[in-house]
Amino acid sequence: MTTRLPIDYVEFTAPVLEETQAFFAAALGWDFVDYGPDYRDIQGAGTGGGLERGPARAPLIVLKADDLEGALAQVWAAGAEITKDIFAFPGGRRFEFLAPGGIAMAVWTT
Repeated sequence: MTTRLPIDYVEFTAPVLEETQAFFAAALGWDFVDYGPDYRDIQGAGTGGGLERGPARAPLIVLKADDLEGALAQVWAAGAEITKDIFAFPGGRRFEFLAPGGIAMAVWTT
Protein backbone atom coordinates (compact mmCIF):
# COMPACT_ATOMS: atom_id res chain seq x y z
CA MET A 1 0.00 0.00 0.00
CA THR A 2 1.31 3.45 -0.91
CA THR A 3 1.67 5.93 1.95
CA ARG A 4 0.35 9.42 1.19
CA LEU A 5 3.06 12.11 1.48
CA PRO A 6 1.49 15.60 1.72
CA ILE A 7 3.19 18.79 0.53
CA ASP A 8 4.47 20.50 3.68
CA TYR A 9 7.07 23.07 2.62
CA VAL A 10 8.32 24.94 -0.45
CA GLU A 11 11.96 26.03 -0.65
CA PHE A 12 13.11 28.84 -2.95
CA THR A 13 16.70 29.74 -3.85
CA ALA A 14 18.03 33.17 -4.76
CA PRO A 15 21.55 34.37 -5.51
CA VAL A 16 20.88 37.68 -3.72
CA LEU A 17 18.93 36.51 -0.70
CA GLU A 18 18.38 39.95 0.82
CA GLU A 19 16.81 41.42 -2.35
CA THR A 20 14.49 38.44 -2.79
CA GLN A 21 13.50 38.56 0.89
CA ALA A 22 12.72 42.30 0.61
CA PHE A 23 10.66 41.66 -2.54
CA PHE A 24 8.65 38.83 -0.96
CA ALA A 25 7.99 41.02 2.10
CA ALA A 26 6.89 44.06 0.06
CA ALA A 27 5.01 42.28 -2.73
CA LEU A 28 3.53 39.32 -0.85
CA GLY A 29 3.42 40.46 2.78
CA TRP A 30 5.51 37.53 4.04
CA ASP A 31 7.60 37.66 7.22
CA PHE A 32 10.86 35.81 7.84
CA VAL A 33 12.87 34.16 10.60
CA ASP A 34 16.61 34.32 9.91
CA TYR A 35 18.63 31.13 10.36
CA GLY A 36 22.14 32.40 9.66
CA PRO A 37 23.36 34.34 6.64
CA ASP A 38 22.08 31.91 4.00
CA TYR A 39 18.61 30.75 5.06
CA ARG A 40 15.27 32.35 5.97
CA ASP A 41 12.13 30.58 7.15
CA ILE A 42 9.06 32.09 5.46
CA GLN A 43 6.16 32.99 7.75
CA GLY A 44 2.59 33.86 6.71
CA ALA A 45 2.63 32.31 3.23
CA GLY A 46 -0.19 29.82 3.84
CA THR A 47 2.19 26.84 3.90
CA GLY A 48 5.67 26.33 5.27
CA GLY A 49 8.50 27.71 3.21
CA GLY A 50 12.11 28.72 3.12
CA LEU A 51 14.42 31.00 1.18
CA GLU A 52 18.01 29.85 0.66
CA ARG A 53 20.98 31.66 -0.84
CA GLY A 54 22.06 29.88 -4.01
CA PRO A 55 21.72 29.80 -7.78
CA ALA A 56 18.16 30.44 -8.93
CA ARG A 57 16.28 27.22 -9.71
CA ALA A 58 12.73 25.94 -9.62
CA PRO A 59 11.26 25.75 -6.11
CA LEU A 60 11.94 22.55 -4.18
CA ILE A 61 8.70 20.90 -3.04
CA VAL A 62 9.14 19.24 0.35
CA LEU A 63 6.81 16.45 1.45
CA LYS A 64 6.23 15.24 5.03
CA ALA A 65 6.55 11.61 6.17
CA ASP A 66 6.17 9.85 9.51
CA ASP A 67 8.49 7.05 8.28
CA LEU A 68 11.37 8.63 6.35
CA GLU A 69 13.09 5.33 5.50
CA GLY A 70 9.78 3.90 4.25
CA ALA A 71 9.17 7.02 2.14
CA LEU A 72 12.64 6.72 0.61
CA ALA A 73 11.98 3.08 -0.29
CA GLN A 74 8.57 4.01 -1.72
CA VAL A 75 9.78 6.79 -4.04
CA TRP A 76 12.84 4.79 -5.10
CA ALA A 77 10.68 1.76 -5.96
CA ALA A 78 8.43 4.04 -8.03
CA GLY A 79 11.39 5.18 -10.15
CA ALA A 80 12.86 8.25 -8.42
CA GLU A 81 16.57 9.05 -8.56
CA ILE A 82 17.78 9.71 -5.00
CA THR A 83 20.00 12.81 -5.24
CA LYS A 84 20.74 13.29 -1.50
CA ASP A 85 20.51 10.38 0.89
CA ILE A 86 18.95 10.90 4.32
CA PHE A 87 20.71 13.65 6.27
CA ALA A 88 20.03 15.51 9.51
CA PHE A 89 19.43 19.25 9.85
CA PRO A 90 18.25 21.37 12.80
CA GLY A 91 14.68 20.20 13.41
CA GLY A 92 14.64 16.95 11.49
CA ARG A 93 15.97 14.71 8.74
CA ARG A 94 15.31 14.56 5.00
CA PHE A 95 16.32 13.18 1.63
CA GLU A 96 16.02 14.64 -1.87
CA PHE A 97 15.11 13.03 -5.18
CA LEU A 98 14.28 13.63 -8.82
CA ALA A 99 10.95 12.31 -9.99
CA PRO A 100 10.80 10.96 -13.55
CA GLY A 101 10.78 14.04 -15.79
CA GLY A 102 13.35 15.82 -13.60
CA ILE A 103 11.14 17.37 -10.93
CA ALA A 104 13.23 17.95 -7.78
CA MET A 105 11.51 17.08 -4.51
CA ALA A 106 12.40 16.24 -0.92
CA VAL A 107 10.82 14.34 1.97
CA TRP A 108 11.39 15.27 5.60
CA THR A 109 10.42 14.18 9.10
CA THR A 110 10.94 15.62 12.58
